[in-house]
Amino acid sequence: MRAVPAFVPQMTRHEAVQLAADYKDDKEKAALAAGRAIRDGDLSPENLRIIYRWKARNRGKSRLTQNSDPEIRDALRLALCAKTPRSAIAVLTGLYGINTPVASAVMTAIRPKTYTVLDFRALEALGNPTAARSVPFYLSYLNYCTDLASRWKMPLRQLDRALWQWSAARSAGKRQKA
Repeated sequence: MRAVPAFVPQMTRHEAVQLAADYKDDKEKAALAAGRAIRDGDLSPENLRIIYRWKARNRGKSRLTQNSDPEIRDALRLALCAKTPRSAIAVLTGLYGINTPVASAVMTAIRPKTYTVLDFRALEALGNPTAARSVPFYLSYLNYCTDLASRWKMPLRQLDRALWQWSAARSAGKRQKA
């Protein structure tokens, strides 16, 4: 039996609502629009590139060029048709340059009510410093976040913004003290 990762929110629901409101990301709107386009059937590689830039902040962007346009379209089509999160994430990680965190961002952009982004900042906000990035770990993380968002009566995307913002604000505070 596999051990379930420990997640402990480092904030209250009330704090999460405020943190989510403070979240600012100029690339998120474009990424969610690209995800919506994919969901609506536009499987163009440019939509994947837009989401990739949102998640990876332009790091490693040349990796995507190792995939042909037909390979990208096929992976997006299969991810869209997937019946389970495991299948959707697994098919996307089959593309060169797409690891589990990036695949989670792609699926979040496509289905923000169902998926959330696996990110070191979100993990820090949940008291989990692990470097784990496997598909099984993501599935445990996704289940936890889905349950927490439900308990806190907030959309999954709002929870994700709050988690990211908690860590970013904490990091900014550490830089100011130095």
